[in-house]
Amino acid sequence: MGAGIAAHLANAGMRVLLLDVPPTALTPEEVRAGRTLADPAVRNRLAAGALAALEKRQPPPLYDKAYASRITAGNLEDDLAKLGDVEWVIEAVVERLDVKRDVLGRIEAARGPATIVTTNTSGLSVAAMAEGRGESFRNYFAAAHFFNPPRHMKLVELVAAPDTAPAVLDRLAAVGERQLGKGIVIAKDTPNFIANRIGTYGMLVTIHAMRRYGLTVDEVDALTGPAMGRPGTATFRMLDLVGLDTLLHVVDNVRERSDDELERAAFARPAELEALAAQGWLGEKTGQGFYRKQKREGKASVIETLDLATMSYGPKRTIQSPIIEAAKAAKGAGAKLRALLYTDVNDRYAQFAWVSLKETLLYAARQLGTIADTIVDIDHALVWGFNWELGPFELWDAIGLERSVQRMKAEGDEIPPWVEAWLAAGHGSFYGTGSGGARQYAYRGQFREIEVRPEVISLAECKAAGRVVIGNAGASLVDIGDDVACLAFHSPHNAIGGDILSMIRQSAEEVSRNWRGLVIANEGRHFCVGANVMMLLMEAQNGDYDEIDEIIRRFQDCMLSLKRLARPVVAAPHRMTLGGGVEACLPADAVIFAAETYYGLVETGVGLIPAGGGCKEAAAMAAWRAGAEGELQPHLNLLFETIAMAKTSASGYDVQRIGLARPQDRAVIQGETRIYEARRAVLELDRAGYMPPHEDTRIRVAGREGRAILQLAVEAMRLGSSISAHDALIGRKLAHVLAGGDAPPGALVSEQYLLDLEREAFLSLCGEPLTQARMSHMLATGKPLRN
Repeated sequence: MGAGIAAHLANAGMRVLLLDVPPTALTPEEVRAGRTLADPAVRNRLAAGALAALEKRQPPPLYDKAYASRITAGNLEDDLAKLGDVEWVIEAVVERLDVKRDVLGRIEAARGPATIVTTNTSGLSVAAMAEGRGESFRNYFAAAHFFNPPRHMKLVELVAAPDTAPAVLDRLAAVGERQLGKGIVIAKDTPNFIANRIGTYGMLVTIHAMRRYGLTVDEVDALTGPAMGRPGTATFRMLDLVGLDTLLHVVDNVRERSDDELERAAFARPAELEALAAQGWLGEKTGQGFYRKQKREGKASVIETLDLATMSYGPKRTIQSPIIEAAKAAKGAGAKLRALLYTDVNDRYAQFAWVSLKETLLYAARQLGTIADTIVDIDHALVWGFNWELGPFELWDAIGLERSVQRMKAEGDEIPPWVEAWLAAGHGSFYGTGSGGARQYAYRGQFREIEVRPEVISLAECKAAGRVVIGNAGASLVDIGDDVACLAFHSPHNAIGGDILSMIRQSAEEVSRNWRGLVIANEGRHFCVGANVMMLLMEAQNGDYDEIDEIIRRFQDCMLSLKRLARPVVAAPHRMTLGGGVEACLPADAVIFAAETYYGLVETGVGLIPAGGGCKEAAAMAAWRAGAEGELQPHLNLLFETIAMAKTSASGYDVQRIGLARPQDRAVIQGETRIYEARRAVLELDRAGYMPPHEDTRIRVAGREGRAILQLAVEAMRLGSSISAHDALIGRKLAHVLAGGDAPPGALVSEQYLLDLEREAFLSLCGEPLTQARMSHMLATGKPLRN
């Protein structure tokens, strides 16, 4: 965990000293090398080993492997004095109060007078850690609980000790938000703080409800994942990932530190978890828990599920039910949950979902004021720390606050007094919308406006304020202020289809007449997963190639309209930005990537090549990098490999590595500021007297010789059996397009010439049965087929 935090600090550009204890014994390798315990390499071995392991960890802790150079390994004895020169010390040792107090004592002796010290405890008493320390240390000491893995989990819980200076907590919050891109919540010094406290309670009541309704592991996970607005890991897959020993530690910590008999009873160890722990089946770390992966001779591995009644494993089952299907069909987390709960209230699955959910909601409401001061902090903690789509109070609003409370009362549940008072005051929800579309929340008997940082633009709030300029089912053009409009996709998975293409065309016309520029961004789970593969497959299987040709022409024309728009265009992608999603960004004058952006032209995964301008833009990038007279082939080779191998970036900062970033493109660590930063980039281009690219632009291509070099590499891979014959076919067609077809070496060709090559290759591949099989497989499994 310490190395993971160090990696994310390095991601933010910080210089980090990573310290661990010096070893007390030599390894066999060190003995053979003639080393001693006094050798610096030996004394720094643990920290250096953790640093070296960062490159192998999945998911990657670093945005770019080169950032590891920002971290220096050392040890807690030889390098302790260096703490006097640092701004922030983070303690992340084992979760034992005595060990933490000992380490903090050593830190106190070495720290500078204004050095902030934080503990990464997940729930031990912060006050107990501060006991016995000097006043200066206590003033500069707090808990900053990073969630694991630190790069990918947004949540950091800040907890003040009794004497923590308010300015110190403010400083930590500012650094966490602005430099580390984290979501900060302020928690109270109670066992396990906010997210683990409520999240663990939710898992415990789920296990109790499972027992009550006689459900299996497979059934529970089918009901408590996306159907409830939670990750696909649901309950038991999540427990396997976290580790049952870790969960039991959290359970024990709350029970042992609580003075409330009901609380202690609620956090008793479930017999099911104790049985697994006794067997050593702790989850993924031990190879089995509620699930296990079994290897089969000569066949793909299979996932098996534990039968808790017999403690034996059997094949994982797909659970089918009318209410599960209704939840799948519903759009949005709130609608899915309502479908699950209300489609058939007498259904056993619906009753299980209701009981497990209502207990969690009531518990969260009872904890307000004890673990946190606001419902916003509680909701954010579960959204950012457990990847819920909606926090407990947002979920309560989604299922109907008044309706659900009436049902709870009818079932004999005690409603927290503040909730009763809120309803009695005439409020029907915990959240509301104020003047100008600002979001409000329940706070001490009245609505209070949620503070929004000026550098965060919320498209949802813009829409709520009536600032949609034009729109259809697939996308909308939204006024985001300063005479800048934002084109926001909102089709299923933000896949590009006819609706989005129509809106691109309309938006280009509208912006060219009435706006200073255009931002392309959205607030979906992913920016865009590409073109609508289902639509293309249906047309291909029907043999309607004229229709496919028309679709691709429209796509290409729309991308050209963005590139040649008389106003500046800036794209702001986030998370999955694949295939057509990348092609929607490439025409922009600049791209502002969220740090967590996974960007790539991945069409070969479905047996195709980019044909919405992606190949044309790649050829143009290669030519631009080579310059007017420079050698083009090395730059073309990189982009060919990127597209042929369907490579994606590991982050927004990593796009440069795969050749798809330009000098004007950049990443921002605060993903929520990307729309603001994109708008600012539009305004800067506008103020500088923006001129669009000329329509007669010519691109220098490698021509026949460059194509031959690329195709030779493809053939060598085929002969070496590293790619299939169909991969080779796709590769040859891709090489033909990127190199400029039959043009002579160094020829200057038009954009339309390259677009025509793209479209011809794409159409021919659509007619290949093996490509259609790849498309079908991707739609059915979400995974590429290598046939």
